[in-house]
Amino acid sequence: MKILLVEDDPLIGHGIRTALTDANHNLEWIKDGAQAIAAIQSADYDAILLDLGLPNVDGTEVLRQLRQARHSESVIIITARDGLDDRIKGLDLGADDYLVKPFAISELQARLRAVARRKTDTASPALQTSALKLDPNTGMVEVHGEAVQLSAREFALLEALMRRAGQVFNREQLESKVYSIDDDIASNAIEVLIHALRKKLGKEAIKNIRGLGWMVPN
Repeated sequence: MKILLVEDDPLIGHGIRTALTDANHNLEWIKDGAQAIAAIQSADYDAILLDLGLPNVDGTEVLRQLRQARHSESVIIITARDGLDDRIKGLDLGADDYLVKPFAISELQARLRAVARRKTDTASPALQTSALKLDPNTGMVEVHGEAVQLSAREFALLEALMRRAGQVFNREQLESKVYSIDDDIASNAIEVLIHALRKKLGKEAIKNIRGLGWMVPN
């Protein structure tokens, strides 16, 4: 999953980023409400983890603007505000879930899996082609039934291709799925990732369509 974390506490943010990156999620961390609004307007995310007590723009206003603009990303509020009125307000504004600090990372991961299941309206969200199987919630990848370990960015790139198996993606489209707006992206970064994936998955796992881009066969 491509996740936007909006959290101004450095310890909490670092812990969440480390745990979710280790679980093969592609995570972008922003510490300011105004920057979060700009990021949501310029990039696509599968889920947003949103603190409420943010600098410049409060999290409730971020959520209000997000839903007013008809963005459909799943939003989990993560906050120390534990009052009933706060929870009701957050959910009424369009949050998919509400998690009070302090919380266990394992519970946050479970809630991410739950909102992903609800969004896909299926209890088995795994992506599958004739050769590959990828589970966005567990981070598991299999090639002909054999488990393969991928880095977070390799996983994000493969997930983007498998979600639209048979469709060709160009470099810019794949960069938007794999990298955050603050990353310094080398001109051959996508080619390097694809080379690494082919070594792990097999040369035929990802096809190059000359002059157009890359695709995963159905």
